[in-house]
Amino acid sequence: METNFKKVSKTIQILKRLFLLPILCSLLYCSDAIEKTKPNIIIVMTDDQGYGDLGINGNSIIKTPNLDAFASNSIRFSNYHVGTTCSPTRAGLMTGRNCVRNGVWHTNAGCSLLHQEEKTMADVFSKEGYKTGMFGKWHLGDNYSFLPEQRGFETTFYHKGGGVGQTPDYWLNDYENDTYFRNGIPEQAQGFCTDVFFDEAITFIENNKEEPFLCYLSLNAPHSPFNVPEDYYKRYEKESELLESQKRFYGMISNIDDNFERLRQKLEQLQIMDNTILIFTTDNGTSNGYQFDQKENKWYGYNAGMRGTKTSEYDGGHRVPFLLYWKNKGFTSGQIYEGLSAHVDLLPTLATFANIEFKNEKKLDGTDLSHYITTNQEAERMLVTDTQRNQWPEKYKQSCVMYGDWRLINKDELYNVKTDPGQINNVFSENTELGIKMQQFYDSWWEDASKEFRYTHIDIEPDRENILTAHDIHVDKTAWHQKDIRSGNTFETGNFNVNFRQSGSYEIILRRWPKESQLPLNAEILDGQPEKKYWNELIDGKKMNFTSAYLILDQEKYHVQVDPSAQDARFKLSVDAGETTLETGFLLSDKTKTTAFYTEVKRLD
Repeated sequence: METNFKKVSKTIQILKRLFLLPILCSLLYCSDAIEKTKPNIIIVMTDDQGYGDLGINGNSIIKTPNLDAFASNSIRFSNYHVGTTCSPTRAGLMTGRNCVRNGVWHTNAGCSLLHQEEKTMADVFSKEGYKTGMFGKWHLGDNYSFLPEQRGFETTFYHKGGGVGQTPDYWLNDYENDTYFRNGIPEQAQGFCTDVFFDEAITFIENNKEEPFLCYLSLNAPHSPFNVPEDYYKRYEKESELLESQKRFYGMISNIDDNFERLRQKLEQLQIMDNTILIFTTDNGTSNGYQFDQKENKWYGYNAGMRGTKTSEYDGGHRVPFLLYWKNKGFTSGQIYEGLSAHVDLLPTLATFANIEFKNEKKLDGTDLSHYITTNQEAERMLVTDTQRNQWPEKYKQSCVMYGDWRLINKDELYNVKTDPGQINNVFSENTELGIKMQQFYDSWWEDASKEFRYTHIDIEPDRENILTAHDIHVDKTAWHQKDIRSGNTFETGNFNVNFRQSGSYEIILRRWPKESQLPLNAEILDGQPEKKYWNELIDGKKMNFTSAYLILDQEKYHVQVDPSAQDARFKLSVDAGETTLETGFLLSDKTKTTAFYTEVKRLD
């Protein structure tokens, strides 16, 4: 009897294995299939394009047929908000955290450097097997440890600074046939900048179409200078309801529109469109789409009835377009999502869509909206955005607390943008209880966020070329653009916050012109050209008569006489490792002083 039982038991075990084997194989196959079908993610973000700078949002002049069609087949977010300027939005998008928490509350002046320990979207997705690429405008730090290839992006191709032609960017870049940085290495490209960055993104997508990828296509257009190919300018040349600069601005947006359609068609051609989350958005309110002409006492352009433009705490400064398409999830209906949403929501939301368990050790301001978007429900929440653009965050400065359609501005102005989109009628006195509730939220949020306020230090690596530019000096007004370098004007001196990673002997080299220019200190550059209707040409570089150079390192001051025909002034110092301050500058023959526009620091031993 016992022998028969053992035979039966053995038979059952064999059958179990036989039945379980295909089930296990099926589960393994399904797991592999799930991995392969993780959604691709493409974020296209333009620069300085506002909510009203799209035809789908009521602009009857601008020509954006491709984005308008895309919007009609996507989820359109009608209550989506960002920072009021470039870097703060990018920092919030990358981390899910408000800019004052992560060190990026300005666009320059040492306060646009994303803290090194912040976890970025690229860090999160690359850890989960995603291929990651970044193309265009980074604007979260131009030195080693801040660059996108050190922040989770495997493939990068970008300009430096806040825009093409700014001080940290490669010398003489002007939107066409420029030199950009491929994983940190300068490389010249041919063509208009927007076309180039789309080309690079498309190549990245083609190379990684078999694996899930995250593509961050962060454009510098239509940020100033308003340089645009002539054929795009001509689309608006005879438009009497636009100022001359707006014709170029609109032309840049139409160029983006055509490139976006080129990208979309490539996704269709590669047969990966259905499982790609394709997002189009912008980084702040319009910079040039809505302008007041003092001479004619007339507004030109369109702003969707909103108050304020770029840098404003009113909706026109931070309410922007957000379009999301994902066919496999059913996000193709053209529905409008009215829930309060923001750039800080992208990281937690996209992580959920990609089946990534995302946990951040630091406090998030963003919310995972995946459930709310899918069910078309609104999250019960309040959000803060503001405009700092100063050396240290200031409470209530150009602040906006958002709650559904309500806006609390600068502590004591309350508006309902559904009934008053122009934010004209302050109804705080009629809604005191709500106003106080929103004040209390802001006070509590500020108290918590202020615990994280601190300056970021630029790492000085012993084995790298460390180039510091006037863009990152802690002063009120920086020489942030190459036109400032060329102007011949003096600029306020101030500190870099630096962190020498290793003690040793260092050479610190001061320049007026960037290293790649190979120009002497006293050079005059007569290469400026008359401005074309569709292009801002360079201005001449005026001579500056330097007599000596100085630097102050950790309060110790050093001077050298300079040969104005030399390309630089040099100091050799023994430096201890650690965080400190560094100020560099020149003295002129008229006894005035100016910052050194470019400073190189390199270890000698």
